Amino acid sequence: MDQLLFDVDGSGGVLNCPVLLVQVTRLLCGGFVLALRLNHTMCDAIGLAQFMSAVAELARGLPAPTIEPAWSRELLEARSPPKPAFPHREFDPVPMPPPLPPPGDMVMRTFTFGPDDVAAIIRGIPPKLAATTFEALTAALWRARTAALELPPDEEVRAVAIVNFRGVPKLGLPAGYYGNACVPVAALTTAGALLAGTLGDAVELVRGTKAAVTAEYVRSAVDLLVLRGRPFVAMANLFLVSDNRHAGFHCVDLGWGEPVYGGPAATLFGVSFFVHIKKGGGDGEGSVAVMIVLPRPAMDRFASEVEALLKG
Repeated sequence: MDQLLFDVDGSGGVLNCPVLLVQVTRLLCGGFVLALRLNHTMCDAIGLAQFMSAVAELARGLPAPTIEPAWSRELLEARSPPKPAFPHREFDPVPMPPPLPPPGDMVMRTFTFGPDDVAAIIRGIPPKLAATTFEALTAALWRARTAALELPPDEEVRAVAIVNFRGVPKLGLPAGYYGNACVPVAALTTAGALLAGTLGDAVELVRGTKAAVTAEYVRSAVDLLVLRGRPFVAMANLFLVSDNRHAGFHCVDLGWGEPVYGGPAATLFGVSFFVHIKKGGGDGEGSVAVMIVLPRPAMDRFASEVEALLKG
């Protein structure tokens, strides 16, 4: 990665730093890698994909982007005075987790789930729940990750979904809004209860995260962020999932057709991305790539858990 996106000195912070770093690397095969790093306070995944698509449309000769960008940041300002109305457990002031292993002891792997794999997981969930791909994968991987980390049964574990709220009518966000329009929402239980329960139980916990996001919930979250000095999500036993499958990265066409891969390049311990990919890089059915970082021994156990999961 350090060759595909050079880390320019003085560009790693938030204030007084470049908003974007972009690098194009030409490959001997005739293809190229377009790598981009952004200041995340500017936009979320959907907003970034909108920006990249606009650049691509201009590069292809269109006179203007199909979707006009809209600023409209005032629509998401905190109320005066701020008045949070929900517990927002994702921002719990929990004790600091133990120090992470040295970077050399951490491993990042990408697990690919094709349509048959997803169907195999869903078969382990009661049909009456009608689980979505996101719910089934998040619940299954949360349980597999918890087992792989061998956490004490009484320790609290949390799955946090990054929920997009562009479609919430009462917030009135325009179609071209490209800022951060998502909130983290936590599902909590103990490691023992998560593993002793069924996959369907975990699905119901995950489903509750997306169902919670109403206009009032978003307003409450914004108010809490202001009152608490914009805290980060609680990191203790965190499994945070950001579903980038529908952001649009895989559709960005700069004039050479759609990319073989469009999505995040890496992730961190505790954070996973769901990315749309074409199976085998060709024109096959859409698959889901899931990035995950774990300590090396836990990664081996996690891979075994996933294998067992797919075998039913």
